[in-house]
Amino acid sequence: MLSVRSLSVAYGSKDVLHNINFNLDRGEILGLIGPNGSGKTTLIKTLSGLLRPKEGSIEIEGRALRVIPHDGRARLIAVVPQSAHLPPAFTVWETVSLGRTPHLNWLGRMRGGDRELVTRGLQACEIAELEDRRISELSGGEQQRVLLARALAQNCPILLLDEPTAHLDLHHQVALLNLARKMAEEQHLAVLVAMHDLNLAAHYADTLALLVDGAIHSTGTPGEVLQAELLQKVYRVPMDIHSQNGIPQVTLLPERPA
Repeated sequence: MLSVRSLSVAYGSKDVLHNINFNLDRGEILGLIGPNGSGKTTLIKTLSGLLRPKEGSIEIEGRALRVIPHDGRARLIAVVPQSAHLPPAFTVWETVSLGRTPHLNWLGRMRGGDRELVTRGLQACEIAELEDRRISELSGGEQQRVLLARALAQNCPILLLDEPTAHLDLHHQVALLNLARKMAEEQHLAVLVAMHDLNLAAHYADTLALLVDGAIHSTGTPGEVLQAELLQKVYRVPMDIHSQNGIPQVTLLPERPA
C-alpha cells in the first residue's frame, strides 16, 4: 500500500532523515519507535505530503505521492498529529465532520453516508456523548480522541498516528490501540503509529522500525527489534527484555552508582 525508498528530508541545509526504506501493507500496523528528536514526526509529515523530500520516493499503490493532488491525498491518507489547533468554538460533531471534507461534492453537502461515518468515528473513540460540547470545553485527552475520530471519519486506507497516546490515560491508550488493531484487521487499513512506549509498541505492532538520528537502525518483528543491548545503546538507560506470551516486555533497571 505504502512504499518508501531512499527517502531523505532536510530543513534548509540540515539533513534530518537519511535513506529511509520500508513497506507498509494493508492490514498491518508498523510501529515507529526511537528517542526524542530521532525524526518520527518529520517522517509522518513527509509521508502525509506536508514536507517535500530532498531525495527518494513515496508511493501509494505504485503511484508517486508527489503527483497526487492535495484533495486526492486527503482521500488516501488520514493523519492524527501529536497536537493540533482545533477550532475552539466548534462542537465535537462539527470538528469530526471535517474529516468528510475531501469526500464531499462541490456544494459541500453531507449525505447520509457521511453522517454515518462521523457517528461511527464518535462511537469508536467513546466521545459520542460529547458531540454537542465545544472544543474549548474539552480536556487534552478528549481533544486527542476528537482528532482520532476525525481521522476515522475521513475513511482513508492509510492511517498515520503521531504519538496518539501521549495525552491519554491508560484506559484510553489501550482502547485507542485496540481500535487501531481492529481497523487494520477488519477494514484492511495500513497503519503507521509513532510511539514512545516500547511495551505498547511490542503488544500492538506487527513490525517495528527503530529510528535513530534520522535513520532506520533496525526493522523487524518486535522480538527482533527489541533487543536489550541495542536499546541500551540507543536510549542510554539499562534495561532488560523478557518474553511474556511471546511478546517482548521491556523493564528498566536501576542504574548502579558510579
